[in-house]
Amino acid sequence: MRATSRVSLERAAARFEPVLHAAGVPSSEFGEHLFALVDALDHSGSLRRTLTDPSIDGDAKAGLVRTILAEAAPQVVDIASELVRSRWSAEADLAEALEELGFQAALASAEAGGELVRVEEELFRITRALIGQREARRALFDDSVATGRRTALVDEILAGRTAPVTALIARRATASPRGRRFVATLVHVGELAATRRHRLVAAVTSGAELSDAQAERLSAILGQAYGGEVQLNVTVDTSVLGGLRVQVGPDVVDSTVLSRLDDVRRRLAS
Repeated sequence: MRATSRVSLERAAARFEPVLHAAGVPSSEFGEHLFALVDALDHSGSLRRTLTDPSIDGDAKAGLVRTILAEAAPQVVDIASELVRSRWSAEADLAEALEELGFQAALASAEAGGELVRVEEELFRITRALIGQREARRALFDDSVATGRRTALVDEILAGRTAPVTALIARRATASPRGRRFVATLVHVGELAATRRHRLVAAVTSGAELSDAQAERLSAILGQAYGGEVQLNVTVDTSVLGGLRVQVGPDVVDSTVLSRLDDVRRRLAS
C-alpha cells in the first residue's frame, strides 16, 4: 500500500479505534459487516472503480455505501463512508483497508473480552500445526476448492477448541483468501494483535526447542535492539542444522549453518 492509501487507512483507523473500544465484545460484528463490503468490492470491478474514483462526489459514494450496508451498524456505515471519501493510490487499496479494519474490529472484540493474548497464541499455534502439511495449506487458500470444503477443513483443524474470534479470523482467511496464503493471513493478523498489545513479534526458526534461558536472552537482545518488548514466536525446523533465523517485520537475521554455507558458495562463485 503506497503513501496516499496508507495515510487514508491510518486516519480512518484512528477514528475507528474509539468506536471499537466503546462497542466492546460486539465489535466483532462490525468486522463481519466490513468483510461483507470487501467481498462486494472483490466481486465487482465497477464498484471498486466507482468507490475509488476521486472525480465522483464523496457524498454520492457514501450514499452507495449506505445502500450496500443497509443492514450494518451505523458505526460501520460511518467508517466505510469515510474511507470511500478518502483518496487511494490504487483501486485494490480500499478493499485492503476495509479488511484490515475488519480484522482490527475482531481483535478489539477479543481485547474487550480479555482474550487477545489467547487469540494471538492460537493463531500462532495454528500456523505451527500446518508445518509439513503442504496439501492442507494449499487446500486452505486454493480457489479451485469449494469455499464450504475449505471452511469445513478449518473447523476440523480448530475442533471447537479456540476462542470465537480465532475461529472468525481463521474462517475468514480461508473463505476469502484474496490472493494470499492462509498462513500468511494468520501471521499478519497475529502481528496486528501484537501491535495492539504494544509488542513487536519476532518469528524465530530454530533446529531445536529453545530453553527458557535462551528465549529470555534472545528476547532481551531483540528488545534492546528494537527499543521495546519483543514476543518470540518460535518454530522448530529439524532441517535447520544450527543457528537461528529471526524475522522482525521486514528485518531478517539468518545465522543458520545452511545460510552460511550458501553465503560461502556465493562468494566462491563470484
